[in-house]
Amino acid sequence: MTVSSAAPASAHDAGATTPGESGIGKAEIGDFTPHMVTLRWTEEDGWTTPRLGPHENLSLSPATAVLNYGQSIIEGLKAHRQPDGSFSVFRPRDHARRFQGSARRLSMPELPVALFVDALDRLVEANTDVVPDRPGYSLYLRPYMFASEANVVPRPAREYTVVVISFLIGSYFGDSPDGVSAWVCRDYARAFPGGTGSAKTPGNYAPTMPAQLAAGQAGCQQVVWLDAVERRWVEEMGSANLFFVRGSGEDLTVVTPPLNGTFLPGITRDSVIAVARELGYRVSEEPVAVEDWRADCESGLVTETFGCGTAAVVAAVGRVRDGDHEWQVGDGTTGPVTSAVKERLLAHHHGRTPDVHGWRHPVRTGVRR
Repeated sequence: MTVSSAAPASAHDAGATTPGESGIGKAEIGDFTPHMVTLRWTEEDGWTTPRLGPHENLSLSPATAVLNYGQSIIEGLKAHRQPDGSFSVFRPRDHARRFQGSARRLSMPELPVALFVDALDRLVEANTDVVPDRPGYSLYLRPYMFASEANVVPRPAREYTVVVISFLIGSYFGDSPDGVSAWVCRDYARAFPGGTGSAKTPGNYAPTMPAQLAAGQAGCQQVVWLDAVERRWVEEMGSANLFFVRGSGEDLTVVTPPLNGTFLPGITRDSVIAVARELGYRVSEEPVAVEDWRADCESGLVTETFGCGTAAVVAAVGRVRDGDHEWQVGDGTTGPVTSAVKERLLAHHHGRTPDVHGWRHPVRTGVRR
């Protein structure tokens, strides 16, 4: 496998400029940064050292194993500017361990945690200068691994490549107080018991696109996925884990579906559970039936619903459509619990609260090139 030189485009628009081309020297939302990190594993030699280089195109053999058999995994996490101007990566070791879990599920080599973190450090250090020092801006980091051996025999590959790229990201759902609209998918299932639902692999995403198109045609922004067996239990929304605020006062409970192997164990989900408890809320992991969600919203028992994920952070759900039925969550806007959880999580991201959980990994600058 070789790489060929090309200027970084945009994560959302191929016509975006490379940072610095406009003379500003800073990236805009969606722009890829000028660098990437690569490393390789072979059956004979194991892992190489992460190498920092320019953001370049990949050149692959038409027989590359990933193109034939789909051995590929991804991760997504962020680096945030801190009050002193430095950068910190949020929970990189937890993402590294999830990356390892995804690799195991697809019979791929497990990247050591130290190498995963080293690769992130090298990339963030090289790209801090292009991130504007403005609220809401973060560096989204996308590590991925794929089977890079030229081979068309259906077996685990004997060579793999890891690439880490980054781009500038703001608020995924914008800053409007209105909640997003969600469409309950009845025609497709995202994952099945015993499948790859708990692994972060591209093969989980492509089959969801018809449902996303259908949601748009129904006037909704996101898809709510139900379990594949009974088509009754709420699992997740798009690529976000879901939370429900049930009751009020001393009876208020923040509820989220339990992990069952068919949807992703979100690092943000785990962070939200911890943050909600920090704020004094009771948290319960229990199954949520879609019909109960509707009935509890209509009765006023459920006053808020929100999704969370690396890109989305925390976003309220304001309206839900399920076939011919449609209901509103609370008053359709971001509620007080959702707001409090989001603000506390952002405070952890950006170093505005003590790091009692050890979540922030500071990136040292000027150490390596």
